[in-house]
Amino acid sequence: MDSIEEKIRRIQAGEASLFSDIIRLYQQRIYLYCFRLLNNKEEAEDAVQDVLIKAYQNIGQFRPQADFVSWLYKVAYHHCLNQLRRQKFQHQLRKLLRQEVTVKSAEQTVENRLFSEPVSAALEQLNMEDRNLLILRIFEDKSFAEIGEILGVSTATVRKRYERTRGKLKKAIERREKQLWARAN
Repeated sequence: MDSIEEKIRRIQAGEASLFSDIIRLYQQRIYLYCFRLLNNKEEAEDAVQDVLIKAYQNIGQFRPQADFVSWLYKVAYHHCLNQLRRQKFQHQLRKLLRQEVTVKSAEQTVENRLFSEPVSAALEQLNMEDRNLLILRIFEDKSFAEIGEILGVSTATVRKRYERTRGKLKKAIERREKQLWARAN
């Protein structure tokens, strides 16, 4: 059984068929990560395919000194960040042109509520960088060092941002609870 590093080295040397092992190992993890960032099942499915294609196309740029999983998450993060920027631009353009914004389907609404509605609502209030940091730390169980590698910042910076972001999330959840309490009464 080859280690992941050995598989990567062999893929870089031309054994492209081994990339299917990489897909099998990481597809589900990358999908969940993309889903949490994009908050949309279909977009996450498309994103994971795009991320794996980008990873395959750029596997020659990966250096063994770095952790492959961190490198793959970095590719996914940048892809999702670009996707969200495109969506924001399209939303602003539609607003400018005064076109109606598409409404989420009933299935998407139910699915989003089933996926921890209070946490999802609080996460949506955070900016992309803060949301990504929490997702990597809490849902993906990454260490501060791994997150630092993914984001290209020091471990100390990650720790500081994480503490600030936890505070923002706590306040967002408290506001959400107050809103729900006010509606109930």
